[in-house]
Amino acid sequence: MALPDLIYKEFPFKQNFFKQHAGFQIHYVDEGSKQHLPTIFLHGNPTWSFFYRKLILSLKSHFRCIAPDHIGCGLSDKPRIDKFKYDLQSHSENIKGLLDYLKIERFNLVVHDWGGAIGLSALKDNLSRINKLVLLNTAAFNSEDVPKRIRFCRIPLLGEFFVRGLNGFAGPATWMATKKGLSKSSKAGFLYPYQNWNDRIAVWRFVRDIPLEKNHPTKSFLQSTEERIPELANTETLACWGMQDFCFHGGFLNQWKSRIPNLQVSKFQDAGHYLLEDNLEGCEKIIRSFLTT
Repeated sequence: MALPDLIYKEFPFKQNFFKQHAGFQIHYVDEGSKQHLPTIFLHGNPTWSFFYRKLILSLKSHFRCIAPDHIGCGLSDKPRIDKFKYDLQSHSENIKGLLDYLKIERFNLVVHDWGGAIGLSALKDNLSRINKLVLLNTAAFNSEDVPKRIRFCRIPLLGEFFVRGLNGFAGPATWMATKKGLSKSSKAGFLYPYQNWNDRIAVWRFVRDIPLEKNHPTKSFLQSTEERIPELANTETLACWGMQDFCFHGGFLNQWKSRIPNLQVSKFQDAGHYLLEDNLEGCEKIIRSFLTT
């Protein structure tokens, strides 16, 4: 798929594809030498591997940088809901499949937003595969601390029309998730995969998969991941946190600190949810140092 020049200049990577078990194509970035230690970058909602573009450009001379697009996101296939579940377990299974396909056993892991729950759920039975872990405004545990504006997007029919029909999630995120603001090309890049009703199916399903109800099918699955987090006590873990995030605010960071006592923390008071857009230089410097020492 040829990207528009405006976006390709921001995202100048070769496109790679992996066919997951049901036959859907998952796009992934794979930059840097295969002789280097792999670093896996997992995005959340409503972003895609584009979120990590500048960090990958900075790190690919030292690491093999791999950043997949979850099904329904980025340049990956966007099947109908009757063909793919669009739930945490399904996304996690895809990550396990990609790691098997690439024959990657041990690696660094960088996660943002839903990427934390997806990545740690995929690895919960073998967390020792993670060499170093970087948390970027994310969670991998149940919480009812969800903003009203996101709860609104979960309302059946009305929420779906708002998110998929009016682009009421990915669109507003380009200004609500950043304090610095996005350039024209950056905004175009974030929105490029989500141009119509069909394109936004995963954006909507991610919101619906937040396990707020007691009987929500993802609740117990995420609970099983949460219970394994203390096993990360011996894994070097860094949290880079945008303190102006309206969703994954400082309270989530405190929860990580309570679960991982040796957690290294870098707070960015000037950054929101898209912290790599708001303070790339600060994040890149700290992450590079953490991964290379």
